[in-house]
Amino acid sequence: MRNLVIKASVLSILLLTLQTAYAQFKPAEAIKYCAVQAEKTLAAAPADTLNNLPRSINHDKTSWHYVNYNDWCSGFWPGILWNLYEATHDEKWKIAADKYTRELAPLAVHSGFDHDLGFMVFNSFGNGYRLTKDPAYKAVILKSADSLATLFNPKVGTILSWPSQVKKMGWPHNTIIDNMINLELLFWASKNGGGQRLYDIAVKHAETTMQNHFRPDYSAYHVVVYDTVTGKKIKGVTHQGYADNSMWARGQSWAIYGFTMCYRETKKPDFLDFAQKVADVYLRRLPADHIPYWDFDDPAIPNAPRDASAAAVTASALLELSGFVTDKVKAEYYRKQAIEMLAVLSSPQYQGGNVNSAFLLHSTGHHPAGSEIDASIIYADYYYLEALLRLKNLKY
Repeated sequence: MRNLVIKASVLSILLLTLQTAYAQFKPAEAIKYCAVQAEKTLAAAPADTLNNLPRSINHDKTSWHYVNYNDWCSGFWPGILWNLYEATHDEKWKIAADKYTRELAPLAVHSGFDHDLGFMVFNSFGNGYRLTKDPAYKAVILKSADSLATLFNPKVGTILSWPSQVKKMGWPHNTIIDNMINLELLFWASKNGGGQRLYDIAVKHAETTMQNHFRPDYSAYHVVVYDTVTGKKIKGVTHQGYADNSMWARGQSWAIYGFTMCYRETKKPDFLDFAQKVADVYLRRLPADHIPYWDFDDPAIPNAPRDASAAAVTASALLELSGFVTDKVKAEYYRKQAIEMLAVLSSPQYQGGNVNSAFLLHSTGHHPAGSEIDASIIYADYYYLEALLRLKNLKY
């Protein structure tokens, strides 16, 4: 009985804290905070242009680990700078964004080496072109879309995610749920000179993923392996989650974001319906503070690491999804859930503040590999700022 009383008391305190954070949350102030933190990162950036793109800060460190343009996270920092330019109209962010974006130009001539071209190119050059209409940016986007399309296997109906894992892991044609985000590059290119073929590849990939990548409760496998000859699904497995049958938090957030984006680009009702299904299972299983553990099925819960990056991705996706859902009650539910996630992420518990120059603390990168656990990670910051901008445009 005493334990039940203690648990109830802790829950009451938590809920009161969340209500306070929600009531005090102002996206404009959170965006200003991001600008202050980004100033710190800019000031500390190394002059070396080969490794000057911030990726992560381990929980026991205070400075960024830097990578070069080949890293899958390379596009997030220039994307953050473009979003700050959009938010503030301050030319200093535009100048910095252009500098870091152009460092990624060699990606346009890489031949189908990885599915992550969408993350790398569209967050950098895509945001840059959206805000400046620089034709040099457009050329890189279109070339990169053509490169990504070379990984599409028409027999399977999806893009090969990891060519390097074909022999290493014995995964003939592997597709990861993360790949849903990269379809935005193809959709954009198809409408801006790339042609119908890119649109068709993106739609087919999304439809095949919808059919094969999910369990009956709409939780996602991380990886689905296909037979390259027959095109049939062999198995669903994990690479970064707790187990093959567990719900890896960031993987589910990619699904929510990806299918919402697919509906935006195609207006196909099946994608809108599916985006809600994959969002609903995520929301049903969230802990009371709205920030997921890195995997919803880790038996170490409640002592398992959290993943602020999954919360940031989901918050951004839910804000967009709420604008598409015609049921006003459900639309408001998604919007409120997103705002509550952002309010918690904007609290002292999750903000970098005086700890480091990142926006957020407590993300989890690759838990099974022991990499970037309870860390600040650049993609968490990117989607956090994107979500703040989406909310500001919706409400303020």
